[in-house]
Amino acid sequence: MGMMSEFKEFAIKGNVVDMAVGIIIGGAFGKIVSSFVEDVIMPPIGMLMGGVDFSDLAFILQKAVGDTPAVAISYGKFVTTILDFTIIAFAIFIAVKGINSLKRKEEEAPEEAPEPTNEEVLLAEIRDLLKK
Repeated sequence: MGMMSEFKEFAIKGNVVDMAVGIIIGGAFGKIVSSFVEDVIMPPIGMLMGGVDFSDLAFILQKAVGDTPAVAISYGKFVTTILDFTIIAFAIFIAVKGINSLKRKEEEAPEEAPEPTNEEVLLAEIRDLLKK
């Protein structure tokens, strides 16, 4: 089997396509959560803290001199990123928890015994006649 045919077989498998779709949707979901945190959650928190804009919070290590930009540790952006991560992790936790509960329900459902085949019925009748 040539390398191209092996790659084609690998790339067309359902798991690879499902993973690609998941990555694309995950990226879009990350943008939604980032916007939610930056545009919806952080402004009221900043207002409650006296009008603080979190994106501007930073420790200045060296002030800007001429054309050289300032050297700063932007901990406000870091706080926003931590909130992004926390919300995404919680959403994934809820989704996985829901999926696991559905799996448990499937496992707990009693399995019905399959109908015996005609051969099995006939063999059972022969066994019963032989016992008599």
